[in-house]
Amino acid sequence: MSQEGPVWPGLPRGGERRDKRTREREREREREHAPEGGSAARGRTERAKTAPRAPAAAPPQESAQRPRDPRRDELRVFGFNACLAAFAARPDDLRKAYLSASRMGALRELMAWCVQQRLGYRVVEEEDLARLAGSQHHEGVVLDMRRPPERALEPFLAGLDPRAPACLLWLDGVGNPHNFGALLRSAAHFGVAGVLLPQDSPLALSGAACRVAEGGAEAVPLVRLGEESDAVATLRAAGFTLAATLPTRAQSLFDAALPARTVFVMGAEREGMSSALLDRCGLRLTIPGSGRVESLNIASAVAALLATWALRCGEDSR
Repeated sequence: MSQEGPVWPGLPRGGERRDKRTREREREREREHAPEGGSAARGRTERAKTAPRAPAAAPPQESAQRPRDPRRDELRVFGFNACLAAFAARPDDLRKAYLSASRMGALRELMAWCVQQRLGYRVVEEEDLARLAGSQHHEGVVLDMRRPPERALEPFLAGLDPRAPACLLWLDGVGNPHNFGALLRSAAHFGVAGVLLPQDSPLALSGAACRVAEGGAEAVPLVRLGEESDAVATLRAAGFTLAATLPTRAQSLFDAALPARTVFVMGAEREGMSSALLDRCGLRLTIPGSGRVESLNIASAVAALLATWALRCGEDSR
């Protein structure tokens, strides 16, 4: 035992007088060990009042009344020519722009528009553009645009000159965005009036398709069809002939008399088109070749079909 004597819990060492701070600490310990209903209980009550409540369970959502996701109405366009064409055709649909420092000179007009309209634009690094585009092929610019609306068949046809030649593409089963972009580029080059998409097709405009189209996505309307039989009847009433494209057992494209108002129906490269749609086509065409390969891919086939149609229908079709 030391000379200072034992140290008892709760008593001052060496006969020291308890100062005010010591007394406060002792009272605090007493409150912590007080029986239920005393000051400690009151402290727990106060803490319970101030403690955050568990979040209430969210009410069940009604899917039928769920608001539309605004992101579905936006399209992220990338690629220099695709972005230039989108901005030139629909400047009011621009939401935000991202560009590399190397593109600032070429995109002065776009940047000035953003400042005038109080839209955000950012100069970012190449890796940021790749992340935004989801591709290394951004070519120094990415735009967030409002998605152009798809058209309905009947009002679309009503807007065409009924006396003029016109060519349409019907895409049945096509799903690859790069093929879609290549189709749109050829369609824009040869003056196709519109691209028809089946009612249940998931195919829609995407950033990748826009880039491959090199501006063609802004030049060719997309038309969403209704019931297949109704769409065929409406096209026939407007003077169009449906021409199925097949790899074999069909009339040669180079020998066929192509109508001035033609709908080329394209199926998926492997599965082809549905048999019901094939039966509704008035023509069946094939593109003859050397036989060293089974057929052209769909993008190349469309280019050959449209070039032949444009040549047959003369200057008025271009």
